[in-house]
Amino acid sequence: MAQHRIVKGISVAPGLALGPAHVVHARPHVVPTWNVPEEDLAREVDRLREAIDQAAEELRRRQKAVAAQVGERDAGIFALHRTILTDPATQRDVEATIRDQRINAEAAVQALIDRVTKRLAGTAAEGMRGWSADFSDPWRAVLDVLMQHDRESIVQGDEQVILAAAELTPQVVTYLARERILAVVTEAGGRFSHGAVLARSFGIPCVVGLSNLLSRLEQGLRVLVDGDAGTVQLRPDQDDVDQFLARLERRKTREKKLGLHASLEPVTTDGHRFAVLVNVESLRDLDTFPLQNCDGVGLLRTEFLYMERQQFPSEEEQYRLYRRVLERLAGRPVTLRTLDIGNDKQLPYFKTPREANPALGWRGLRIAIEWQDLLRVQLRAALRASAHGDLRILLPMVTSIEEVRDVHRIFDEVRRSLVDGGYDVASDVPVGIMVEVPSTLFVLPSLLAEVDYVSVGTNDLVQYLLAVDRDNPLVARLYDVHHPAVLQALARVAEAARAAGKPASVCGEMAGDYATALLLLGLGYDAVSVVPMLLPEVKYAVRETACAEARETAQLALRETTSEGVRSVLAKSRQRLHERQVAEFAAEPHKGEPR
Repeated sequence: MAQHRIVKGISVAPGLALGPAHVVHARPHVVPTWNVPEEDLAREVDRLREAIDQAAEELRRRQKAVAAQVGERDAGIFALHRTILTDPATQRDVEATIRDQRINAEAAVQALIDRVTKRLAGTAAEGMRGWSADFSDPWRAVLDVLMQHDRESIVQGDEQVILAAAELTPQVVTYLARERILAVVTEAGGRFSHGAVLARSFGIPCVVGLSNLLSRLEQGLRVLVDGDAGTVQLRPDQDDVDQFLARLERRKTREKKLGLHASLEPVTTDGHRFAVLVNVESLRDLDTFPLQNCDGVGLLRTEFLYMERQQFPSEEEQYRLYRRVLERLAGRPVTLRTLDIGNDKQLPYFKTPREANPALGWRGLRIAIEWQDLLRVQLRAALRASAHGDLRILLPMVTSIEEVRDVHRIFDEVRRSLVDGGYDVASDVPVGIMVEVPSTLFVLPSLLAEVDYVSVGTNDLVQYLLAVDRDNPLVARLYDVHHPAVLQALARVAEAARAAGKPASVCGEMAGDYATALLLLGLGYDAVSVVPMLLPEVKYAVRETACAEARETAQLALRETTSEGVRSVLAKSRQRLHERQVAEFAAEPHKGEPR
C-alpha cells in the first residue's frame, strides 16, 4: 500500500468506503477548492465563462426592471457591475489562475476577490473602499452561479459519492440523500460535533482532521476511506482495492455474526437486564435495522421533522408521524424529545436573534417555554399519538425546577383539552428530563421528585462541564468524554436516580462505544440509547459481560484522576471483550476491529 497516498485523520464513524470524491462547501461562506486534472482545464474555463454570462444576464435583467420602476439613474449601478464583470482583462486573469494553478473556477474567482479586497483594504480613501465592494459584488454573483450549478449537477444525479469538505457540519452530512453518501471526509471537525452525531446516526463512515485534504483532491478522484482506522487513501491501485474488498467481506461476516446477538435479550452473564435502545432522527431510520432487535427508541429527535420542512409542521402532520413511529415499535417505548432548536439547529422559517454565544443562548426548552404555541401543538400531537403505543416525553436543556413545573402545567392543560374534546389519550405518559446542563447536577434530587425518569445527554453535558464548544475545531481536541469530571457527574446522576427510585439512561454519543456502555452499566444506569448501527456490538458486549465485572471496571475508572487513566481502564475491558469475540467468531483480528 503506497503510504505517501494515505492521509491520516481522526475516526468519527466506523466503516469502509470506496468511490469518487465530491468536494462541497461546508458553510455558505466557505468556497471549496480542489485540483483540476490537465485534461479538464478547458472544461473548467468554460464553466467560468458560462457563469459570467449568466450573472451578466441577470444584472441586465435587474437593470431593465429598476430603470422601468424608478429611472435610469438608479439602475446605473447594475450597468457598472456588468461592465466590471465583462472586462476582458479581468476575465483573462481568472482564467489564467485556473490554468496556472490547476484549481476549480470557484476558487479562482474567490482568489480574485481576495486580491482586490486586500489591495484596497488599507487605503484611507472612502471612494476606493466603495470601489472594492462594487468590484466584488458582481464576482460574488458569479460564485453563487458556479456553486449553485455544482450542487444542482450532483443533487440531480444518482451516483454514490464520498463527500469531502473543509469542515464537518450537519449541512455536509445532509448534502445528498443518505443512500448516495458512501462516506464523509473533512479537514476539520470534532468527534462529538453535531455533524459527527448525524454521520453516526446515518451509519455513514466518517473521518475528520485530514490536513490539506482538499488541496490534494480532484473532483471525482477515486479514494478509499477507512472509518475504523481514520485514514483516507488517494488513488488506490488494484492491490489496495483487493485488500479493501477482502476487509469489507470480513466486516460483513462479523456484522452478520453480531447481528445474531442483536436479536437476543440484553442480559449480562450473571442475569442483570440492561436495556439497549436506539436514537433516531426520522421515520426513515426505522427502515435501516430490524426493529425487534432494540428495546425501544430512547431518543426521537423531533427537531429534524421541523428542519426538513419550509414551514412549521401542523398538529396533524406531527400526530401522523408520531403515531407511525409508535405503531412501528409495536409496544416498545418511544421517548419523544420535545423540539430542541437553537445554536446550530436553525429552522429556515423561524429566525432567531444573532447571538454571540448561541450554545449558551436561546435554545431547547427556553424557546419552547417562551413560544408556548410551539410546545402546545407538539404536545397535542404527541398525546393524541400516545393512544397507539408506549410514549414518553423528554424535555431538553432543563436548568431549573421552575421550567419543569411550567411544562407540567402546559402538559396538564393540553391533556385536559384533548380529553374534553373526545380524543383518546394514554392514561399515563411519563415525562422526563435530559441532564445536560451542569446546574441540574446540584438540584437533581429536587428535579427527580417532579419527573418520572432522567436521560443524560452527554454530548452537551461534556461541553458545558469542560467549557469546550464541540463544534469549534480550534478546541475540539479538548472535548473529552473520559475526563474524570465527566465520570464523576455520571456517577452522581446514577446515584441520585437510584435513591429516588427513578430510571436513568444515557442517550449521548459516548454510550455507543461498547466499553463505555459497560462502564455505564457498572455505574448503575438502567439503559443506554445508541445509533442503530452500533446496537449489535453494544448488545453483544452486555451479553458477554457480568454485571459484577462492569461494576468493578466502573469503580476502577472512578478512582482515576486523568483521562488517560480512565482510557487505560476501558482499554483493558475492551481487550477482554475483543479476545472473547475473536475466539467465538474465529475471525482474523486486524486494526480497527472491533469497533
